[in-house]
Amino acid sequence: MSKNKLTKFQEMELFPNVVQPETKGMITTDSEYKSRWNLSFFKNDNPIVLELGCGKGEYTIGLAERYTYKNFIGIDIKGARIWKGAKYALENNLSNVAFLRTRIDFIEYFFSDSEVSEIWITHPDPQKKKPNKRLISPFFLTKYQKILKNNAIIHLKTDSFELFQYTLDVIKTNRLELIEYYDDIYSQELNNEVTQIKTFYEQMFLQDGSK
Repeated sequence: MSKNKLTKFQEMELFPNVVQPETKGMITTDSEYKSRWNLSFFKNDNPIVLELGCGKGEYTIGLAERYTYKNFIGIDIKGARIWKGAKYALENNLSNVAFLRTRIDFIEYFFSDSEVSEIWITHPDPQKKKPNKRLISPFFLTKYQKILKNNAIIHLKTDSFELFQYTLDVIKTNRLELIEYYDDIYSQELNNEVTQIKTFYEQMFLQDGSK
């Protein structure tokens, strides 16, 4: 491990906006924040929004700056990536931002029934050889269903045509409601967080000509 990563990990241990379970393997017990994010962490009753596989937290931060009446939690297993978003949030006094370092597989140990109002999944790994590991697969959707409020929205943003088509099939097969979709967001007259906020990876994809 590089000295830079070690330094970031040491800093994050002191970051009040980062939650890191003390485990290197399976999680088998509920987090102290489960069902208590509003009461114990944010200390308000604002809706909770998750960014899954948040990376450096571009969407967690970008959304939090736009919607100060909501609480945003970025979730990723890569601590060195989370560090950037967490540090930015602290330096800019974003009290409606938190980061959770864990695998998405364990999400039920951190959130209770109907505790989450909205989910963003931005440029996830398309998992070309392992469909069940896709963050929009039925396996994960079942987990999200347990923690989401009724009629909650899941946003997906991807440059993978295969994942895009797969998601449409999952929606149809499982009779989910498709609110709206675009097969090329930058060819539309959109002027909102969908086009205004770009992740680190999305900027690379766009430079390569991806849709």
